[in-house]
Amino acid sequence: MNVEILCIGSELLHGDIVNTNARYISKKLAEIAIDVHYQTVVGDNTDRIKKAFGIGFSRADIVICTGGLGPTQDDITKEALAEYFGVEMVYDEGSYEHVKNIYMRFRRDFPQNNMRQTYFPKGSIIMDNPNGTANGCIYRGKDSEDNYKIGILLPGPPKEMEPMMDLKVIPYLKQFSNWVVYGEKLVVTNIGESAAEEMVLDIIKKQTNPTIATFASAGKVVFRITAKAESKEKCIELIEPVMEELIKRFGKDNAYLVDSGNVEDKVSQLLLENSLTISLAESLTGGLVSSKLISYPGISKSYLQGFVTYSNESKIKSLNVKEETIEKYGAVSEETAKEMAYGAAEISGSDIAVSTTGIAGPDGGSKEKPVGLAYVCVYFEGRYEVKKIHSSGARETVRERAAVAALDLVRSCIEKK
Repeated sequence: MNVEILCIGSELLHGDIVNTNARYISKKLAEIAIDVHYQTVVGDNTDRIKKAFGIGFSRADIVICTGGLGPTQDDITKEALAEYFGVEMVYDEGSYEHVKNIYMRFRRDFPQNNMRQTYFPKGSIIMDNPNGTANGCIYRGKDSEDNYKIGILLPGPPKEMEPMMDLKVIPYLKQFSNWVVYGEKLVVTNIGESAAEEMVLDIIKKQTNPTIATFASAGKVVFRITAKAESKEKCIELIEPVMEELIKRFGKDNAYLVDSGNVEDKVSQLLLENSLTISLAESLTGGLVSSKLISYPGISKSYLQGFVTYSNESKIKSLNVKEETIEKYGAVSEETAKEMAYGAAEISGSDIAVSTTGIAGPDGGSKEKPVGLAYVCVYFEGRYEVKKIHSSGARETVRERAAVAALDLVRSCIEKK
């Protein structure tokens, strides 16, 4: 079975909102080994929507559609599906009660145009929507050439679509797949994308099952190893020897497993597992490192305090960095980075303190200290670990690379403890 994802909404075509629905649906289908061959976006136009359904069903067994289930005249997704299969639209009492109860909850009158949300292609499986007025539906029928096709209609808002996809659609579609797809992510730091790929190119060229995909971003390379088998356990068996070989080649200091592929999640886990507290003193990154850590649930047990000391004056007043240190070595220096980290540890009382300082650009560099130069420092158990970084690219890239490097240095220090 293969799927085409059809997302309806002029706001998607105009770039007013990001199409996260297609990504979410694709990821969920991949987990049950159902392939997505096409993704289509069409605006709120009746003729184009009908044509998109025809094209979709001509090249896919299943079309999963989001959007166009609202109460207005341009919400014609259900009608287009019914027309394709040649069935009539019929009233659903349960959907009427659903919409009515939502309006009663807010003590509002039931608008007559919402009656559109109570009609579905005859023979549909209705999917309740606890998060909105628009119920979804699944219709399975034969096309003009007597081939079975499945149309699945979901609401457009992600907060409504995602639960319906998880709780209704995936269980329904599992009957069409006997396979499971499972993947694990290996984060590689301190090695560039090209060099990392070159180190394992022979494995990538021979890959069958599992497969290896590479994703690079500032400061890290993520390798996703994905297997297809009859169970998750069998997938893990296939992945393990490949993962072990990759880690062996990259080195344990540079490669580690993280479900999310985010270095900050690995650091947060280590902090919590080891009951360690942390504080941040950020200049170059301006709170970016703190933001990454704070995104992890439960990190409040470890994260004590953050300082954004962008100016020299704030470094001196807030972190007790010596004025003569900045005058002698400059704000962007190993010496200043050390004093920033020490000051954060002393003031907050944290077990670990991290500092970042550098030149993000596009201006402010010199021959001795060019744009992209950064220092990150970790102060832990009375010792300093400092890393000097030279980055190229836009201002945001320089800051992101420094943030990832700082977090990775924390990880390294904890693991060497």
